[in-house]
Amino acid sequence: MSAGVSLKHSISMLMLELFMFFACFHECLSSSLDHLKGYLLTERGADAFLPEITPSAAPEPFLPLLAPSPLSPFTNSTVPELSGLCMLNFTAAQSLMSMTSIDCWAAFAPLLANVICCPQLHATLVILVGQSSKETGLLALNRTLAKPCLSDIEQVLTGQGAGDNLKQICSTHPSNLTEASCPVKDVDEFENTINSSELLASCEKIDPVKECCDQLCQGAISKAATRLAFKASDPLSMDGPHVLPELSTRVNDCKTVVLRWLASKLDPYHAKEVLRGLTNCNVNKVCPLVFPNMRHVANSCGNGTSNQTACCDAMDSYVSHLQKQALITNLQALDCATSLGLKLQKYNITKNVYSLCHISLKDFSLQGWFLSGCLLPSLPSDATFDKFSGISFICDLNDNIPAPWPSLSLLPASSCNKTLRIPALPATTNAQSGKK
Repeated sequence: MSAGVSLKHSISMLMLELFMFFACFHECLSSSLDHLKGYLLTERGADAFLPEITPSAAPEPFLPLLAPSPLSPFTNSTVPELSGLCMLNFTAAQSLMSMTSIDCWAAFAPLLANVICCPQLHATLVILVGQSSKETGLLALNRTLAKPCLSDIEQVLTGQGAGDNLKQICSTHPSNLTEASCPVKDVDEFENTINSSELLASCEKIDPVKECCDQLCQGAISKAATRLAFKASDPLSMDGPHVLPELSTRVNDCKTVVLRWLASKLDPYHAKEVLRGLTNCNVNKVCPLVFPNMRHVANSCGNGTSNQTACCDAMDSYVSHLQKQALITNLQALDCATSLGLKLQKYNITKNVYSLCHISLKDFSLQGWFLSGCLLPSLPSDATFDKFSGISFICDLNDNIPAPWPSLSLLPASSCNKTLRIPALPATTNAQSGKK
């Protein structure tokens, strides 16, 4: 508790330190950004070796990371220069756009890209097109309008403080606003093709923990998208090995159309909650960090770890490189610990070097700020803004869970049937009074 209060009251003294940090941190970001592929992640085979964890376990207290802007005032928004060609209703989604600007605030966008910024940006694109379908009757923009509309969205967000390079950070393209290869975009045809009442019942409200395990809404979306994909005039007219990849791409494109239809049936706030909850299931499945060459660790920690000091020095040095990449969730940290452990085992390092060198889960997240490690909550969260403390986001400062060393003897287990207690939701602390 005292750490959180001290953090809150010493912000003004840390503004210069934060400025110097960003100057130095720019170089670190340049290498890691090259590897950011957006927030859409796929499952790994290593999931089978994850230790057990309960996302809904009773949480330990979380503290907010208060981050004022020493570089430029957030409130100095600018009037965007719009193309005049886009018919999307930005005014009706003003609250959503403001939240996205905060989640993707310029200085933090690369650091929060995988967990907060890009999921929020992609949800915003889906909602804007979905809401517009109530006027146009179409669940996609044509290719002529997609480019100026994406540019206008970027202009609006940048004018409110978001980074001007979100297109690169989150891998957004004009095709994100079109139907791509999905053969259905007309609302009437959509509703005549799928069971719309079943889809809405499954997805109008989701539990972000249970959905990742039960996949009730995800299953309904996949079912609807598959039916749409087979509406194509020649869904299986290609030769052998090309059929499944082409169909898979078409189904994925139709999933976006399905999400837009859902967004049209919900108000923007609830649509955002559903979309972020669905995305979060994928976000937490995979470690987003890039692992550099680990030969130095292999040389120092191999052969039964005869020299513990040399081994731990090598481990500390290696982990320090991981700590320059991004803020990650506690479940992602668990994935990262498993991934690194399995890679080290391939170098014939059989001893638990995590325990030997006191490596904890939060050692895998961003370090070097005015705090010693931060794990974001595993459930969807947003950054917040107020005119006194600037941008803040929930940061777990009390999660000192030791990094688990993976064991090949573990039987494959579902990530939804786990017992290791890692908090999914932040507990309230007095230090949170500094946030809105």
